Formats: sequence, structure tokens, C-alpha cells
Amino acid sequence: MTKSFKIDINADLGEGMGNEALLMPLISSCNIACGAHAGDTSTMKMVLELAKQNSVKVGAHPSFPDRENFGRKIMQIGPNALKASLLQQILNLNEFADKLGIKLNHIKPHGALYNLIAIDEDTATVVIETIKHLDFEVKLYAPYNSVIANLAIRNNIEVVYEAFADRNYNDDLTLVSRKKDNAIIHKKEGVLSHVLKMVKDEKVTAVNGENIEIKASTFCVHGDTENAVEILEFLNAELPRNGVEVE
Repeated sequence: MTKSFKIDINADLGEGMGNEALLMPLISSCNIACGAHAGDTSTMKMVLELAKQNSVKVGAHPSFPDRENFGRKIMQIGPNALKASLLQQILNLNEFADKLGIKLNHIKPHGALYNLIAIDEDTATVVIETIKHLDFEVKLYAPYNSVIANLAIRNNIEVVYEAFADRNYNDDLTLVSRKKDNAIIHKKEGVLSHVLKMVKDEKVTAVNGENIEIKASTFCVHGDTENAVEILEFLNAELPRNGVEVE
């Protein structure tokens, strides 16, 4: 009997792309910018309402408070200031979600913060302390075998391993820098084969050709990738034909 697989597909939304209504029917969870790197009250409410209409799980997408650099540069900020900012971001989104009867499903940090907590225990600890401070339970979307994921598990926070459908990897499971031409996978067929290998073989082919172990049950397609809608439509059509259900 052929083994069947079930995955979640997520996208980062509310970041000013304006394509949320197109993306939402094609994903199963979303990460909403909370105003620090992008987004504001109106975008948060708009994305929440779309998520509710489409029965899409909702998560907070907090960041370094750095709109100037879209949260994509490491920010020199003290642990207390960072925790206060992250907490404020998450609680702001949760307040609007609560009014719509939506329960936050997860936290997925953004950009430079996401990449830093994968390798830096001090910053990862700030994120863990932020989550523990919340008076409601949320899951954490984080990379497999990362510092933040292992720390979360030790603190009894449920981790959902995340991989990137449209990004290339280095052999240490870090993402290829966006400064490089091969950072993003643009072709829909390339994205599909990338995801299928990670789901079925639990391996990812790094840019040096090496096959590296990886585990993931949620896969991110970036909303700001030019052909994100085309990629997601293709994945939704082709994954089930390859024994992978999106839910």
C-alpha cells in the first residue's frame, strides 16, 4: 500500500503585497505581520477576516522592530526590549483575533530573527520566554534541529517543523542568502520536486549537491515571491497526485 502524507502549507501575509485574497484559498495556515517589520491595524484585521472566511489557521509573525529594513537585518537590541516588543506584537494580533473568535494557532518569527534564533541560544531564549509569558498556548513554527526548536521542546512548547518550499538550502540547513541569485526557487516544477523530496525522503538537496536530513510538516511559500499564486495553485493540484494531502 502506498504511504500517504499530510502537510500544512503556510504563507507570511499582511506584509504589503496586497495578494492575500488570492493566496488565502491556496494555503492551510498563515503568519500575520504584527506591525514591527510590516503591517498595521487595518492589515491585521483584513488578513484575520480572510483567514476566518477560508478556514485557515492563524499565527503571529513577530519580528525585530525594524520597518526600515523589513526585519531582514539583525538588530542590536537588548533582551528585555526585544521581549517587550515581541509580546506587544503578539498580543496586538491576538486582541483582534479574539474579537473575531479566532484562536492563535502558532508563532512564527520573521526574517533575521527567525534565522538568528535557529543558531543563537541567547536570542532563542528571549523568544521562548516570550511564548511562556502568554496566557494561552501556541505552537512554534521552527526549523528542524534548530536551537530554537530544541529549546522549545525542552520547555514543553509544541514545535511544528517548518521548511521552505521556495528557498534553497546550504548544507548546514541554513537558507541561501537572499543576496545570492539562487536563493529563491522560482519555477513551480522545481518547488514541487523540492517539497516532495523533503516530505517523502526527509532529505533536502543543498546547493552543493549534498542530500541533508530534514523533517518538516509545514511548508512556507513566501507571499512576496513574484509567482507565489502560480506556485501554490500548482502545489495544490500536483501534491495530491503524488500522495501528499494539504490540510
